[in-house]
Amino acid sequence: MDNFSNIDGDGRYCYKYPRPSVTADCVLFGFDGAKLNVLLVQRANEPFKGCWAFPGGFMDMDESAEECARRELWEETGLTVDSLRQFHTFSTPLRDPRGRTVTVAFYALVGMCDVAGGDDAADARWFPLGGLPPLAFDHDSILRMALRCLRERLYLEPVGMGVLSDVFAFDELVNLYEAVLGVRLDKRALFNRAAACGIVVPSEGILSDACIDSALFRFDTERYEAACDAAGTSGLV
Repeated sequence: MDNFSNIDGDGRYCYKYPRPSVTADCVLFGFDGAKLNVLLVQRANEPFKGCWAFPGGFMDMDESAEECARRELWEETGLTVDSLRQFHTFSTPLRDPRGRTVTVAFYALVGMCDVAGGDDAADARWFPLGGLPPLAFDHDSILRMALRCLRERLYLEPVGMGVLSDVFAFDELVNLYEAVLGVRLDKRALFNRAAACGIVVPSEGILSDACIDSALFRFDTERYEAACDAAGTSGLV
């Protein structure tokens, strides 16, 4: 066998196997105080021109999937999000009509914020989770898995810091959890769990059952971060 058959005239290695394109897509869930919303961009180019999709695009040769996701999110919506979490790789052979394309998907839960379409996104807009337009590519499947991962996360670690205000009413935390899970929760049980682990503390005064409806709360940053590091045993539901 010729050991140099994969070397071109300039001494560079020639990869003999087909290589798929790689993209990154971002599923952003935004909480508005009452319901969960999803950030979509309207595609300015074919394929699926005019259709709605998740912010994302092709990975440059000198960047990681995480860097690609953050860059595309910024270019197409104007948002910078540090809390993106990689949750799955979608690789069905015919998922993109342009050719063999694998996408690495990320999600984040954030507070609602202003967005603006840019680069190859004609528009960027928040849609209620229950009122989404038809999505391009296989983004329906990506959304379903992202939502499932977000819901599972609530059982493993606390959620809410960076989504709620620094100081919040306990009902706001309950509303967030109910919006994500899509079910009604026992507010007292959630309060007792949060109080027992010390993740949620009153912004002033002493924690007691009497203050659940009247007091304002904040997250204890140190305990919150420790609970996230110990994910698997620290969920509030």
